Amino acid sequence: MRGESDTLHRVDLFLLAIIISLLAFGVISVYSASYAASQERWGEPTRLLIRQVRWALLGVMAMGVVAAIDYTVWRQFAIPIMIVALILLVLVLIMPTERFGARRALFNGSVQPSELAKLAVVIYIAAWLASREKTLRDIRLGLIPFSVLLGIITMLIVSEPDFSTSILVVATAMTMFFIAGADLKQVGIAVIVLGLTFALLISQSEHALARVQQHIEFLRDPTKGGSDHVRLAVLLLAQGGIVGDGPGATQLDPSVYLPLGWSDAILAVVGRDAGLIGTLLVVGLFAGLMYRGFRIALHADDNFGTLLASGVTFWLVFQAIINIGVVTAVIPFTGMPLPFISYGGSSMVAAMTGIGLLLSVSRGTRQEEKGIARVAFGRRNWRPRVSRSGRRPRAGGSRRRHGGQPRKPHVRAP
Repeated sequence: MRGESDTLHRVDLFLLAIIISLLAFGVISVYSASYAASQERWGEPTRLLIRQVRWALLGVMAMGVVAAIDYTVWRQFAIPIMIVALILLVLVLIMPTERFGARRALFNGSVQPSELAKLAVVIYIAAWLASREKTLRDIRLGLIPFSVLLGIITMLIVSEPDFSTSILVVATAMTMFFIAGADLKQVGIAVIVLGLTFALLISQSEHALARVQQHIEFLRDPTKGGSDHVRLAVLLLAQGGIVGDGPGATQLDPSVYLPLGWSDAILAVVGRDAGLIGTLLVVGLFAGLMYRGFRIALHADDNFGTLLASGVTFWLVFQAIINIGVVTAVIPFTGMPLPFISYGGSSMVAAMTGIGLLLSVSRGTRQEEKGIARVAFGRRNWRPRVSRSGRRPRAGGSRRRHGGQPRKPHVRAP
């Protein structure tokens, strides 16, 4: 008889520790970046801090609820979730409210459908790919339907306009498509077509084209070229030195005040307050998130769990990379929040819900009985395959020969 410990499902405590650390970094950094502006604008230095704590607690609750639910349930609700996300993306386009030259939020800026769409896309694409394992390499049944679906979602997000989120969604979906077993040629064709499409869209958008030109100007002359926002962000990172000047240092020097520094450019505030050490610690935490996320994906019980965990991990890591690239002026400026750290409710709740999915997948596999998933890149077909060890042999299957002798059938001990 198996002991109770053999049947208990355990969450990934290392991942949980990483997320708690990122949330703590976020709360401290938001307060450090916003208390002076909150005092001046609302007369309440802790206004944004309190809101961030509330959203963090709401995110923790969402994470706990989702982690307690069997992740396979979401496969059944993938279509309704995707329909709701599409409806919200359409509503945000027909609503008259605009913020910073874009229509991205509903309910007076409280909800950003594009943030919720990231989560919906991961769940739906994971379910869609898991149901088409045998037909995925067929262009008519694999690449074409996948491209049409992804194109509809992307165009709705681009119309806001929000190029960074659309690129993030496409990158996440394409990596999931590759991991699911798509032919490398299909992936290559899709990447080329998508790259040309985004290049054309950016060239036709004054807003996006201006940011690309500003980035080129900054690379030519970092002291004068580009936008003030990017120059100030890079300056804050440089001024932090090795150990930083301590929490609140950003507010003490008005000459380098960064507007909305508690939002998309919060990593610059971390760099000024905690220095290179603190910045590398944040980067290291995201590296740890990537490692634990992929480990959960490799140990998942089924292909849906593997794709779901991989999708959530790619989404959060890609988003962090884009944000870090913007703050360090590696890529053109774009409004992409840093997961778990930047100020914002929709981003926080969506990201924490994604972590709940990861914990649910990790919870769904027992330590003693789980198979290990491996992504093997076959030289013959040039495609990834997810194979699992520890599976039971098929009933009635033929015996394989090894060294010219029939292999004894596997008999499970009673």
